[in-house]
Amino acid sequence: MNRRWNRVVMTTALMTMAAASGSRAQSNDTEAQEQVTRLPQISVTAGRTPIEAAEYPGMVTVMQQDDIDLRQASSPDDLLNFIPNVEFTGGPRRTGETPSIRGFSGSDLVILIDGARQNVNAAHDGRFFVDPTMLKEVEVLRGPASALFGSGGTGGVIAFRTLDAADVLQGDETLAVRLAAGYQTVDREELVGLSVFSKPIDSLDVTANFTFRDPGSIKLGDGSELTRSDDDILSGLLKGIYDVGGGHTAEVSLLSFRNDAKEPNVGQGRAGNDLVDKEIESDTARLSWRYDAPANEMIDLDTQVYYSRNRIDETRLDNNGAGAQGDVLKRDVDTLGFRADNRSRPAWLSNGDVTLVYGLEGYRDVQDGDLNGGARDGVPDSTNLFGGVFAQAEFRFFDPFGANSGEVALLPGVRFDYFNSSSEIASDVTDVALSPRLGATWAPVPWMMLFGNYAHAFRAPSFDEAFLDGVHFEIPVGAGVVNRFVANPDLRSQRTRTFEAGLGLNFDHVVTQGDHVAFKATHFRTRAKDFIDLQVNQPTLFVDCNPFIPGNCDGTTQAVNIPDAVLFGNEIEASYDNRRTRFVFGYSNLDGDDLTNGGKLGVLTPDQFTLDAAIKFPEQGIVTGIRTLAAIDFDKVDNAADERPGYVVHDIYFAMVQPIAEATEIRVDLGIDNVTDRAYARVFNDAFEPGRNFKGRLNLTRRW
Repeated sequence: MNRRWNRVVMTTALMTMAAASGSRAQSNDTEAQEQVTRLPQISVTAGRTPIEAAEYPGMVTVMQQDDIDLRQASSPDDLLNFIPNVEFTGGPRRTGETPSIRGFSGSDLVILIDGARQNVNAAHDGRFFVDPTMLKEVEVLRGPASALFGSGGTGGVIAFRTLDAADVLQGDETLAVRLAAGYQTVDREELVGLSVFSKPIDSLDVTANFTFRDPGSIKLGDGSELTRSDDDILSGLLKGIYDVGGGHTAEVSLLSFRNDAKEPNVGQGRAGNDLVDKEIESDTARLSWRYDAPANEMIDLDTQVYYSRNRIDETRLDNNGAGAQGDVLKRDVDTLGFRADNRSRPAWLSNGDVTLVYGLEGYRDVQDGDLNGGARDGVPDSTNLFGGVFAQAEFRFFDPFGANSGEVALLPGVRFDYFNSSSEIASDVTDVALSPRLGATWAPVPWMMLFGNYAHAFRAPSFDEAFLDGVHFEIPVGAGVVNRFVANPDLRSQRTRTFEAGLGLNFDHVVTQGDHVAFKATHFRTRAKDFIDLQVNQPTLFVDCNPFIPGNCDGTTQAVNIPDAVLFGNEIEASYDNRRTRFVFGYSNLDGDDLTNGGKLGVLTPDQFTLDAAIKFPEQGIVTGIRTLAAIDFDKVDNAADERPGYVVHDIYFAMVQPIAEATEIRVDLGIDNVTDRAYARVFNDAFEPGRNFKGRLNLTRRW
């Protein structure tokens, strides 16, 4: 990459274990076993060009394959909840899980699967429709990203990347078959999976992956059960990568997710007793073409066309909700998009490097709501159209201030976006946005880096904000209380300005030969203009109104702009790694104020500390450890009912990789989540989190 970071950042423990197991089977070379293989955390999302996460002028976390496997994750929440200032609210049900980054959630986050946008934001019906077993890497960029990703980049980016055959096959292998089976007690979830990785010819990789999960009601930390929670989940991935030759590579994939869930209409929190049969279908089809010109540093082109289809159908199973038994509610959200970007590396500097990345992107979102064949309240039929062009440069200067003055990097960038939205309520609602950013790093010595970042970001109103209408909810008291959605087609785009500054440290051979210490900390401050907030105005029964007078207690729900708000906080990520041990520490805090109306913003989270401590036995192919998540008391609210006590939760884990026959290996993962069965709740949620969870998974892989 460059001369300063000529080492790698993190140990991938199980890769080392597997290598040690293989070398043990082939030889007794003790010196070879003492070698520690380190792999860099490479970000390809933060700058749309490869850069080590440690040297990016901001905070980006890359979870690699072994990190994902050690989690035994059942949902994206299980994967990401240890990343600083990444929080999930909405309760333990899968369809309720709502991610936030630095207080921004929903449409303020860009969600990518293999580069394809996932724009469905189905209120109480979920945001993530991908199984963790399909993933080889997850990247989380925290902070403004509109300069490269346009609308939705105010909070950050969560990028999932799915498995390839090349991630599993080794050397001259042409076929691998993997069988998986697992179980966890907290919801009695059974897991079975089948994966096939093939290289039928040298230029073609083929991957097929199928996973089935069957969870039930969820045992909570207070000893109760979150009933009316039953899922049948089938996930599939088909992918082919063909090396055409001459620097050309074509890729096609289809990712599918099916969930037949029986749960309350609003699956978040404890929710009500209005049971629905919720059928979720999500498919993402992609076609990409890459061209890395072998003899031309000016051409490294990546193009992609994708189509995401999302269907969420609900059939009411009783008369306890706002509708009648047998009602069928539909929400369809389709996204058709394309992206093309190129990287050029001109030889402009005699004492440095230059990388230019530039391109264009466009996509269209179409939503269709339906209730028994007619219009559906709260799900407006509407279309959003986005188009943008962007450019970013990365300048690296070696010894810019004279001999031994280190390295300076500058990352200026800008993006121009056009947005158009229409529905039956309003047509041709348009907006444009210019999103500049400037990042800078200075490494005066090889082991230290100072960085700063200033960026503008924006997020256009979603169709579920601008065009909401109909009934939100009903309360069967007295003459009946109705809360109605109020459309706001004049809703303005949310815009932010963020300044961030921090420090990074990296040391090798600190305590023992071959060990590594990494540290990165940042402070950020975001000023938001026209902050989009969903305001529910509902009179208190028998206090503000008389429910026996028709209409006297009716309320409204409307998306509105808060003219001025501020968010600020800090993050720390630190690690120590050697051949035998690994320690990973994280810290985050977040605060913010409504500068227009006064008071706290309703998007804040408690200060949190995380620690992951592991012991490695590479000779036996074993790693075991404990993870701790601690949150202090949360009182950054205006309403005392929203306060939450602090908590400390511990997880333990064990993993072993062993060869059991020629070209055959077995992997065993065991763990206990929430070891002490702690009863705790996250912010703005009325349900406790899952209690003690014993879990295990077995993977059997055969290679040819």
